[in-house]
Amino acid sequence: MTRVRRVEDTNSRRGVNWAGVWNSSITSYYLILWTTGTLVVLGLVMVLSSSSIESLDRSGNAYGIFTKQLLFAVAGAVALAVACRIPLRIYKSLAWILFGGSLLLQTLVFTPLNGMSGGVLGNNNWFAIPGTPISLQPSEFIKVTLSILLGTMLSRTLATSKSWVHVLVPTGAASLAALGLVMAGNDLGTALVICLVIASAFFVAGIPLKWFAGLGALGAVAVAIFVIPNGNRMGRIMAAYDSTCDASDQLCYQVIRGLEGLGSGGLTGVGLGSGSEKWKYLPEAQNDFIFAVIGEEIGFLGSLLVLLAFVSLGIGMVRVILRHQDPMVKITTAGIAAWILGQALINIGVVTRILPVIGVPLPLVSAGGSALVATMLALGVVLSFARTEPGAQEAFSARPSMVRKTIAVISSSSGRSRRSS
Repeated sequence: MTRVRRVEDTNSRRGVNWAGVWNSSITSYYLILWTTGTLVVLGLVMVLSSSSIESLDRSGNAYGIFTKQLLFAVAGAVALAVACRIPLRIYKSLAWILFGGSLLLQTLVFTPLNGMSGGVLGNNNWFAIPGTPISLQPSEFIKVTLSILLGTMLSRTLATSKSWVHVLVPTGAASLAALGLVMAGNDLGTALVICLVIASAFFVAGIPLKWFAGLGALGAVAVAIFVIPNGNRMGRIMAAYDSTCDASDQLCYQVIRGLEGLGSGGLTGVGLGSGSEKWKYLPEAQNDFIFAVIGEEIGFLGSLLVLLAFVSLGIGMVRVILRHQDPMVKITTAGIAAWILGQALINIGVVTRILPVIGVPLPLVSAGGSALVATMLALGVVLSFARTEPGAQEAFSARPSMVRKTIAVISSSSGRSRRSS
């Protein structure tokens, strides 16, 4: 009986400890931070594996694409570190300036200054920086700034106005400006993700559902106008749900090859670097279809790891939404969460042929500098919010820094060594 009671007491204490960890005011911060780091590192490994053949063919250097991605990852890490230290009041005061700056960058893709006036794969949403080999996709940064702007505007107007018209008119104008510029560049995938940002922000702000019906109808009309006249887009949509379509059809080739790669890995994959789809068989293997390479090379378990990482990231952001007291934080975090998690679901849905080929990368994993930096910047904003959860500041102040821990361990070890000698 005594032994049983001791086991029960031990299990009880473990349960209390786990509950304490989960309810900690800094759990959201570390959950988001470590998950982001995991996805970025995994993405770098898979970009190296999936891009080596194409990079070798392009420039004679198998590490060319990976090196660029690594540099952007470092830039993203700096952006995340800076963003997570910026106070909430600064984001509120600079919301319009940041949004206006991102719109100005987006207009540059339509100017004669842009050396990429032809766009990429039919999308004119990239801007080549003169005199450098670097190109930017400003629409990625619109996702960040629009989320911050919607959070700031909706929280302010809801606090001062009882009329939903007064709330929706300014936010609707900003949203339409962002969508209009992105759609003018013929980028339907990014436009759909921005719609997720807008809908999520409005939902968390408490906009009545009847307004969503009207907004949804307008969105459906806009998509129909944008898609139906475009024969290539309609063909891709129809091909995704045509069971008779095979790899001999150009519209089906990419998704069929992606499914073959995803399904050929089995439980543990054929081995990192040993996949065959990247050998010019699967277009955009390191970009939109990198999830297929993950399934082929590290198998079902690797694919499951990616899914669990995004679930973990979502849990961290939902915690911030539920636990924080500031409406601006709740709304902005909801927009960023809808963007990152929604884009991940769209990308995976395309690779698994649940959705038609839309052309959006897997956040934090796919090759693409602008997307990586913008996503890490947005997560830095959420980390800044997580640092101001109730009780978080006190918890961070009470925890010794990693540097102090390391110095203490080294000091104690050297002290023991001197005493033993």
